[in-house]
Amino acid sequence: MNRIALALLVGAFFSGCYTPPDSPVGGYETDIFKCDNGRDDDGDGQIDCDDDDCLLGGFCGEHIPILPPPGRGHEDSYALCVDGVDNDIDGQFDCGDRGCQSIRELCCAKEFSDVLCSDGIDNDGNGFADCADFACRTNPFVTVCSVELSCGDGVDNDGDRRTDCNDRDCEGASNCIGETNCVDGIDNDEDGMIDCLDAECSRDRACSGPEGTLETCSDGRDNDGNGFADCGDFACSRSMDMAVVDYCAMLAEDTLEKCMDGIDNDGNGFEDCSDFSCSMSLDMAVADYCASIAETTVASCSDGIDNDGNGFTDCADFSCSDSPDPELRRACEASFDSCTDGLDNEGDGFADCNDFSCRSVVEQVFFESPTDTCGDDVDCTDPVYPQCRDGKCGRALNVSPCNESEAGVDPIADPVRARMGAEARCSDGIDNDGDDFVDCEDWECHWNPLLNPRATDPTSTAPSFCEIRCAPDAMFPVRCAGPAAICE
Repeated sequence: MNRIALALLVGAFFSGCYTPPDSPVGGYETDIFKCDNGRDDDGDGQIDCDDDDCLLGGFCGEHIPILPPPGRGHEDSYALCVDGVDNDIDGQFDCGDRGCQSIRELCCAKEFSDVLCSDGIDNDGNGFADCADFACRTNPFVTVCSVELSCGDGVDNDGDRRTDCNDRDCEGASNCIGETNCVDGIDNDEDGMIDCLDAECSRDRACSGPEGTLETCSDGRDNDGNGFADCGDFACSRSMDMAVVDYCAMLAEDTLEKCMDGIDNDGNGFEDCSDFSCSMSLDMAVADYCASIAETTVASCSDGIDNDGNGFTDCADFSCSDSPDPELRRACEASFDSCTDGLDNEGDGFADCNDFSCRSVVEQVFFESPTDTCGDDVDCTDPVYPQCRDGKCGRALNVSPCNESEAGVDPIADPVRARMGAEARCSDGIDNDGDDFVDCEDWECHWNPLLNPRATDPTSTAPSFCEIRCAPDAMFPVRCAGPAAICE
């Protein structure tokens, strides 16, 4: 890496205020070609890897130090994320490292607003556009990714780990209604299965039939429409036909050996202790084995062992970090509460927003209307509270615990108080979210829609809060950032 360029970059970041140009002269230098063509494409006086855009975009190659970085540290600070070194020795460096991507001040992500997350363009060239991009789905200021935009693309558009028809946002979508006619020769729900070949037709009289022969007990269908298919149906597993009984006994995942062989023996989509026939077995040897490897307790989620053998250890395993147990989520520093309690719950040396786990936490908070209710025959008509949940009108918003400008006030229902709170936090001289960036040095203060009109309207010419407070003649200046925090 060009060390002079790096020194200039770091110096620019920590010195004075920065006024971004209205638009680049020749387009930003943000791809491998523009960073290696020997031209000053954006007319800023810096060529290729002397340009901040190329340095921060990771297009200038890795710097291999004479001696390796001491130990296996963390790549999660400004200094470590612009030095061109793979400091944590994980094969990724700077903006290519997930630890750096979570620091929005580094501008590793080019998709960071409602406008950029809904333009149909892969702005940062990482292969994911708009809500398919992790940067959009986990950004607390991006609202266009809070619902499942497509109910048939196989993608979890809103990042809630429920895809397509499994997401309640898709209730009522045509392809989620199901196979409505089981004898019309049409794939009504467009899932690739027609009429009786679709599991949803298994209970339809036209598709039902006896289940008890070797053929019907091995065809993968619920032939008699009782909700159970093949050997999951007593008509098969308790059949008087010994050939059927023997077949089901051969497949059953009900012995200690079969519950630890890594094979889905009964073909039901679950193997070993992920199968209820193992985890809920009446055989105490099997039940005890499954209980011993379950990653569902604070102890098993903090022992450094991949107990259940699914390839994920401790808090990297969803059974730990996504557990409904609040104590377990707290131990994994994976909840709003655990990321604001001042404790290093995960025991990795980083507390709250200094922990990468917290920086990726975005919880959906449902702000209830103080007066309006809703039900089966009553809809929410108030534009401020358009959603109905548990009989109350309200509005769901993404909230991040690691947000310098988060005031804890619903910006839709009470925009005045929310803006005042955001302004106060962005001018108090305190690093509220613990990410080493204070006030207008912090990305959130620059791009909170309450504080920057361009966050929602790129054509706006109105100055942002930080531009006003960072002006040379500002009466009450705040700590201001260099170009890295602007991301324009």
